[in-house]
Amino acid sequence: MQWQALLDAGRLGDAGYVEGRSRSIFVQDHDRIVFSAPFRRLANKTQVHPLYDHDHIHHRLIHSVEVASVGRSLAMRIGQWLIDRGEIAAGEEHSLANVVQAACAAHDIGNPPFGHSGEAAIGGWFAEQFAQGGGLIGDLDPALRPEFTAFEGNAQGFRILTRLEMYRNAGGMRLSHAVLGAFMKYPVTAAARLALPETERKAYAGLKKFGLFASEEALFARVADATGLPACGDARRGRWWRRHPLVLVVEAADDICYNIVDLEDAFTTGDLPYDVVREALDELAGRPNRDVAGLTRVEHIALLRALAIGAAINACVDAFEAHYDAIMAGSFTGSLIGASARSGEFTGIENLARERIFTARRKTELEVSGRQVIRNVLDGALPVYEELARHGWQPGALSDPSEQIARALSLDLRGVTDAAGALHAMADFVSGMTDRYALSVSRMLSGT
Repeated sequence: MQWQALLDAGRLGDAGYVEGRSRSIFVQDHDRIVFSAPFRRLANKTQVHPLYDHDHIHHRLIHSVEVASVGRSLAMRIGQWLIDRGEIAAGEEHSLANVVQAACAAHDIGNPPFGHSGEAAIGGWFAEQFAQGGGLIGDLDPALRPEFTAFEGNAQGFRILTRLEMYRNAGGMRLSHAVLGAFMKYPVTAAARLALPETERKAYAGLKKFGLFASEEALFARVADATGLPACGDARRGRWWRRHPLVLVVEAADDICYNIVDLEDAFTTGDLPYDVVREALDELAGRPNRDVAGLTRVEHIALLRALAIGAAINACVDAFEAHYDAIMAGSFTGSLIGASARSGEFTGIENLARERIFTARRKTELEVSGRQVIRNVLDGALPVYEELARHGWQPGALSDPSEQIARALSLDLRGVTDAAGALHAMADFVSGMTDRYALSVSRMLSGT
């Protein structure tokens, strides 16, 4: 892979666009993302703790802003190293930083309400519908079922960026090929991924999940061609692509932020005591010799969080440099955090989170509630789409009750002409909700 192609500034869906002199296209991409409605809705979507009233607990929007900040710092450091090696021209470090910042801002834009438990709830609902069969559900091509039963926020994010938002079905936000390439963590459809042997899926980080719905595969193929991402697979099993090198930087920024900040939030909520959080962050920060005698516990944790982020950035830059040849060949199989000198500390934090944060009583209770909320919403929307199918996909033929539900829920029925389109429209609807709006709609539909 070559940086000249990897930083391709061509716009998806707008081939004739010419970049202005005063503002980089990658900066414009960032601005389009942060001014979009899906990005704005992240302010009321769960990061870890659902429906918290505490003003200092992270939600998805704040998390995305912080990831973008860390990603920009990582990319600037890596960009300067690439200049020193003669890999890119002086000044191109800013292009790397702007691409990564934009991709980081968008990295969670497809996440549904209630976080990863919301993804599982959507997938579980679809799985139950497929098990029952019949009706609209029964009309879907069986090869597409895994897109819904293992609903994936990353694939939904690419769908938002390239199809749903702004220029609907005409390039979406019309972002640059470079930013879309850096966004794509899992460049494979669900069907193509499942056709691969399990050993092959486990051997490459880009195959851990799927990141493309079949409906957007051709769009990503254009991105991959423009940025020079090597294609793999075959016509029988399906295509997949090697990951863009800057995906590793976006992923590292995300890993750094959520691991470290989850600890700080757990201290704030009381799910973890001060001594436990202090020890974990102090170890990751390299046990800095700072005078903290005049600091409160909150200030001390905040200081250690900042120092830990700095130490993690240094470690990830070192890992990128050490594995550069494999990264550019597309053969690097892990993550920068996993390949870094701080991997042991991060493993300890992940274990701590899994054992004591993700199992906190309040979080667990609200995830159970959130799962039922999502089920109620999908149960309420399904009859509208089933009736739409029976009437040849003509919205004007809906009965008064269905038309009323469609109007009350603001269901978008444009362009729905088959079973796959209908089910994606349902997933678009529920995954785009904020936590509180999903709760409100659930109550309306259930009459409470």
